[in-house]
Amino acid sequence: MPDVREIVAKQREYFFSGATRPTAFRAAALKKLREAVKRHEEDILTALKQDLNKPPFEAYVMEVSTTLDEISYALKHLKQWVADKPVPTPMLHFPARSFRHPEPYGCVLIMSPWNYPVLLTLAPLVGAIAAGNCAVVKPSAYSPATSSVIAAIAREIFPEEYVAVVEGGRKENETLLSNKFDSILFTGSVAVGKIVMEAASKHLTPVTLELGGKNPCIVDGTLDMDLTARRIAWGKCANAGQICLAPDCLFIRRGYKQAFVEAFAKAVKASYGENPAENDELCRVINRKHFDRLLGLMEDARVLSGGRSDPETLKIEPTLLDNVTWDSKVMGEEVFGPLLPILEYDGLDEVIRELHAHPKPLALYVFTKDAKTADHVVNSTSSGGCCVNDVIIHTATSYMPFGGVGDSGMGGYHGKDSFDTFTHYKSTMSKSKRIDIPLRYPPYGDKLKLVKKILK
Repeated sequence: MPDVREIVAKQREYFFSGATRPTAFRAAALKKLREAVKRHEEDILTALKQDLNKPPFEAYVMEVSTTLDEISYALKHLKQWVADKPVPTPMLHFPARSFRHPEPYGCVLIMSPWNYPVLLTLAPLVGAIAAGNCAVVKPSAYSPATSSVIAAIAREIFPEEYVAVVEGGRKENETLLSNKFDSILFTGSVAVGKIVMEAASKHLTPVTLELGGKNPCIVDGTLDMDLTARRIAWGKCANAGQICLAPDCLFIRRGYKQAFVEAFAKAVKASYGENPAENDELCRVINRKHFDRLLGLMEDARVLSGGRSDPETLKIEPTLLDNVTWDSKVMGEEVFGPLLPILEYDGLDEVIRELHAHPKPLALYVFTKDAKTADHVVNSTSSGGCCVNDVIIHTATSYMPFGGVGDSGMGGYHGKDSFDTFTHYKSTMSKSKRIDIPLRYPPYGDKLKLVKKILK
């Protein structure tokens, strides 16, 4: 294990030297990262195939290109982001100039997960670099091939006192969290998120937590069912459903379940054939532990579609589950796999009441032809993000933040929000030295009347 304390000490010294603050330095670092990702594209795709059996198309579109887009967006807007933000100055302080000065936190920690190990490591790093920080990056031990590539890229282009990658598992995580950082961004489970927040609280370190939850998908049956099922199936099949944003449970209006089941099976067959688990373009479950966990979630439910699995390849068919209640195993935790439990409803408000009774999810989806229904769902529920008539894609943009609320996380990033996540906006006032109005100084006498007139 590397000496984390020494790495952090070196990074603090480097940060306080002022080297990371110039805009030109930040831009140059981002360009180095962009070119390195392009240069190592094949290494990245190979590693993702090895860790998760991700097909090259899915790996490139959902990890590599999205990362490159984030870098390009940051480079395009960097000068604007780093500039002071003027704000009005109250008359009482005249003459003076007020502004919000964006300053980097210092030495930040980025802890990323295994499901999208490139995007969810490098996209936060883009924000940390753009904001002028030094960074320690901790990729997941569950995706070792990809973590190794990320470490190699960082060591190739950055000195350790600027960006350092620490590989390893739980022991390394604990060691990192025992050190004081100026900001921490963690992506992963709710359980580990609580551990991260507890550790950060000992140093009063601000945290950004990107967690998960039981993302509900509401289908009222008014939208074309083939389109509805195809989009939901895509969101449930991508990365074998191992996406914190994947639909985690489906609420469908009574009378439309059978039509959805048939359309879902048809969509899966069109994408992966008669035996999806044998298709090389279907991602695998990350390891045997999670594979067995997913099979256990099916025990007290009835399979409507799919259900077959292969312990040799760690693949599970996209599976619809019936006879499910909130007391079922599959509803007791985030699925994070290719299983989708179905619950029927009679009235929309019935679903909304049920959602209010459970933790706020990272995402919420509604499929409907009726704009009023969509607006009602959006305005009556709380979630990190929301998408109408599609799934997941609302996060594939640099113009809106990705983040959770309540149990699904706090804070967000992507685009400008990535910069803001690793930035402290220092309220600054520059007072004129030419004029010194004596109004504020004692003796006060009858100055109160004058002050009241000025402040009205």
